[in-house]
Amino acid sequence: MTITILVLLAVIIVALVFEYINGFHDCANAIATVVSTKVLSPKQAVVFAASLEFIGALTGTHVAKTIGNGIVDGDMITLTVIFCALLAAVIWNLFTWYMGLPSSSSHALIGGLLGAATMKAGWDVVHVKTLTDKVIIPMFTSPVIGFTVGFLFMLVLIWMFFKANPQVVNKRFRKLQLISSGLMAISHGSNDAQKTMGIITLALLAGGVIHKAPGGDFEIPIYVIIICALTMASGTMNGGWKIIKTMGHKIIKLKPIHGFAAETSAATIILTASHFGIPLSTTHVISTAIMGVGSTLHANSVKWRIVGNIVTAWVFTIPACIVISACIYKSLEVLVK
Repeated sequence: MTITILVLLAVIIVALVFEYINGFHDCANAIATVVSTKVLSPKQAVVFAASLEFIGALTGTHVAKTIGNGIVDGDMITLTVIFCALLAAVIWNLFTWYMGLPSSSSHALIGGLLGAATMKAGWDVVHVKTLTDKVIIPMFTSPVIGFTVGFLFMLVLIWMFFKANPQVVNKRFRKLQLISSGLMAISHGSNDAQKTMGIITLALLAGGVIHKAPGGDFEIPIYVIIICALTMASGTMNGGWKIIKTMGHKIIKLKPIHGFAAETSAATIILTASHFGIPLSTTHVISTAIMGVGSTLHANSVKWRIVGNIVTAWVFTIPACIVISACIYKSLEVLVK
């Protein structure tokens, strides 16, 4: 085996490790509410979510193309850059998982890619317009949209059912929440699983395994799509219980109607973003949708200290991963020399 093939294999392995960690780190996005409201047991919820996330991962490749060829110049990306980006994202995900903070795996990967790529070729390698339009602006607007949509949708439900018996309402929404959590799982798969698809395709191009025709589109091989979908589903099966506890219990105390409102709001936003190739943070959207839903009860219903910790993790994810990835790249350069 040549050095290139060995490095390529290492990159693909780390990419799949990232995808697996993404599955258990972000599975809370799909099942935290349905577990906390006791609509499904934890075991039932992870099987349910894993199956639908697999289906969601097969629904398109728009986000994968943005990650693979939209954020930085694909022609300037080497296997070493990709390896450093993935390793930085894995380190950050494990750190935030250990702390029980629902940070963004998407932003961790993007930050890692930016750090290693700019360390290699400078900031000229970055597609600033794409980064701004599809990452930076959505990073700030998606939490606001998630909060607003969750808040308004919950107000509509309150207005529709304010005279109804609370027990009857909860019984009905326990069943409806199966639909909303299913939509959330599909939306998570449709957005998050695609990020690793783009990275692995970049690695295959850099390693010379596949080739892009001059002026041709950035296409994701079908075997990459299936492998990534299966890996994320496997990660989801193992669950990220610390983050599930934070999102499902520590932000607000959820009832089935609240879970339905938060999941439906978040899934709608995420599926729309996936359609337009925007690598949205599913974590940001579902978290703020939960906050918006909780705020309809009473401002004090949301535990804002916990929210403050979560927001801090969001703000530092991209900068932290840029630094981690750049340091890893520099360290490898020194070792090679």
